[in-house]
Amino acid sequence: MASSLIHVRPLASAAASAFLRPSRLVSQPPDLLKWVRREGGFVHQSVKIAFFEEEKPNGLGLGLGLIASDDIPKGSDLIVLPEHIPLRFEVKNGESSALTDLARHVPEELWAMKLGLRLLQERAKKGSFWWPYISNLPETYSVPIFFPGEDIKNLQYAPLLQQVNKRCRFLLEFDKLVRDALENVKLDDHPFGGQEIDASALGWAMSAVSSRAFRLYGSKRPDGTRDDAPMLLPLIDMCNHSFRANAKIVQEKEASNESMLVKVIAGTQIKQNEPLELNYGCLNNDLFLLDYGFVIPSNPYDCIELKYDPALLDAASMAAGVSSPNFSSPTPWQQQVLCQLKLDGENPDLKVRIGGSELVEDRLLSALRVLLCNDREAVEAADVKTLKSVTAEAPLGISNEAAAFRTIIALCVIALQHFPTKIMDDEPLLEQTFSATTELAVRYRIQKKSLIIDAMRNFTNKVRQLSSQETVASQ
Repeated sequence: MASSLIHVRPLASAAASAFLRPSRLVSQPPDLLKWVRREGGFVHQSVKIAFFEEEKPNGLGLGLGLIASDDIPKGSDLIVLPEHIPLRFEVKNGESSALTDLARHVPEELWAMKLGLRLLQERAKKGSFWWPYISNLPETYSVPIFFPGEDIKNLQYAPLLQQVNKRCRFLLEFDKLVRDALENVKLDDHPFGGQEIDASALGWAMSAVSSRAFRLYGSKRPDGTRDDAPMLLPLIDMCNHSFRANAKIVQEKEASNESMLVKVIAGTQIKQNEPLELNYGCLNNDLFLLDYGFVIPSNPYDCIELKYDPALLDAASMAAGVSSPNFSSPTPWQQQVLCQLKLDGENPDLKVRIGGSELVEDRLLSALRVLLCNDREAVEAADVKTLKSVTAEAPLGISNEAAAFRTIIALCVIALQHFPTKIMDDEPLLEQTFSATTELAVRYRIQKKSLIIDAMRNFTNKVRQLSSQETVASQ
């Protein structure tokens, strides 16, 4: 699918092979460092743009990024952007235009498309203030909406596949909506200068925003507070991600005119040739892949998502040898607890997680403990916070705790069985020559299976510890 936007080459080059080393929108874009400085921004003299040839242990590093050409002391200003440089989607009260009308059709969960529309508008505009920034953006993005169909299947994880398919459907439907809405719009009112925007261009814009935008304080409300606003931060968005970042973003008011400055400050001493890194957030690999196009090996925040389903819990408990009739038919007092946990009743939230920094979502753990316990008085006497804690020492007894943990292990086994391949099948594939998207899909599913196995190992150790305690108690 090709775009005929002014300034740029067609988006038809958004092919899988380009993901390995994506080029920028133009072959020789303007110097971004000089542009930021010329427009009143600040860039530390030791901050340089570099191309990272080798992948780092955290899965990042390929492509353009920022490095320190010399040692930079802790606390130093690295980049400062005045208020007019960030690119936002802002609508004044009562303002209406073809662009704002289109934005109203974007669901909140796909907020990146709203700012993406603004980005496309500036990309299409001849002489745009932001052209030096936009021309430096990647021509392609390694997010799953651009994967070939076979590589979407290669991800193998149903919750992620649902999200990818949902985004693809939205882009196709939104493409039609945009075409219909702009069909009879006069050239002077056309948000893209008369240029035709297709699903490929929309996908590029949404991916550019989701992988680069930051949610910061936006315009001021009448009561003095500020809106939470996503914005594109030229140059700053070239910092890589790290959970142990060496830099951080802060917003400050400029003393002279009360306008907002966006700063990147060195959080630690940054040594020569080290990359500048920000923490994009404590996200799981689903979000990193969907929005940023990469996967973090051994991500401490990665998890699997399950549906809280009594039939599934029955199957897991029977497989674990701790069958309980209460999963499918909880007692009234157990059902009351489930309603408090939002796992029953009106508008329940049935998505629960295993893995991540918590090992298991507290709602699921609490539900298992309660449903595997027939002692109503013990449950009612227990502290809710303790019932939710994975580190609590058997709040409803050792046998109850072991049964809950064994049920979680069985849930992990069932989750693994839903993957059509095993890790031992996947790992040899990485030694073969595949497209970049195939390799990324294989790496993703290996990490997802690894976290399930790690969770099983953790809970198996907990069951062993409980068995030892039970043995000591019986002596």
